[in-house]
Amino acid sequence: MKPGEFILVILFFLFVLGILYYIFFTPNYYDKESPVKFEIKRGEPLSSVIERLYEEEIIPSRLNMRIASFIYGAERRVRAARYSIPNGLSYLDLLELFLKGDADFLKSIKIFDGMTTEWIASRMRTDLLMDSTEFMSYVKNDSLTALINPELKSLEGYLLPMEYYFYENSSPVEVLGAFIEEFNKFVKDSLKRKADEPGYSLNEVITVASIIEGETNNTEEMPLIAGVYYNRLQNGMRLQADPTIQYILKECRRLMFKDLMIDSPFNTYKYSGLPPHPINNPGKNAIRAAFYPAKHKYLYFVADTLGGHKFSETFAEHTRNAGVYRKWLDGQ
Repeated sequence: MKPGEFILVILFFLFVLGILYYIFFTPNYYDKESPVKFEIKRGEPLSSVIERLYEEEIIPSRLNMRIASFIYGAERRVRAARYSIPNGLSYLDLLELFLKGDADFLKSIKIFDGMTTEWIASRMRTDLLMDSTEFMSYVKNDSLTALINPELKSLEGYLLPMEYYFYENSSPVEVLGAFIEEFNKFVKDSLKRKADEPGYSLNEVITVASIIEGETNNTEEMPLIAGVYYNRLQNGMRLQADPTIQYILKECRRLMFKDLMIDSPFNTYKYSGLPPHPINNPGKNAIRAAFYPAKHKYLYFVADTLGGHKFSETFAEHTRNAGVYRKWLDGQ
């Protein structure tokens, strides 16, 4: 190779190295307070991430970021998370942050039917690193409860069970806002008007749903149980619902006679009507049952020996059914 050709090759490689250095290593500065918070959503393609980085003026060139991502093999490796992007990162540094750096990661949190708000607060502490005491204080925040109903005093009962996706270190307001949005989407205005038909408020219907949830996970029986409770309310009878006592005790166990004597507005063996508010966060099936109870004349029900319940119209029939169940239970 002639000296001139050798120099041209060297210059070409220096030119390529210069371009690569410019793409990968040149610091990029934005005109905002540092660091900038930036979220990569679950399932978001890298092309969308790059577009938003450019629109928010965090990077000066979409093309350079695409080239860097291609060479770096980052297309399917960026992580769904909430990032703090300091000023002056190069494209390479930014990709390193998205692939390996510290961030508040997106977590899947499954809320099961009938979970109490205290249990949910515990999940938020474990999975999202949230202060559970602060979370519980916002459950009674007037500005949040008003998003469902201006007369509502607490979000207990309205944290709709389902799978949610939250970032670590999210605020209680952000998380509870997502719960409220899902509840309002499920319980539309038409259902709220449905609650008014028999003369019950939305809070009373959700309270009935929470008791149903505490009684059974058999979705086919839920409308029947709802009908029993509404029949009792209309007849002026006490609900005598075991889940309300278990709510007071904060444990699910076989009740004793002394438990039924506890002086609490949640004791439906001692006081008529519904408890002051829901005793758990009922799932969609229990809520539907409370809005659309089965029409019948049953006033009583007791567990059978097969995992369901036996329903009866008279106390005498109920007593016989209860005797059969107690005899079976004592033999277990």
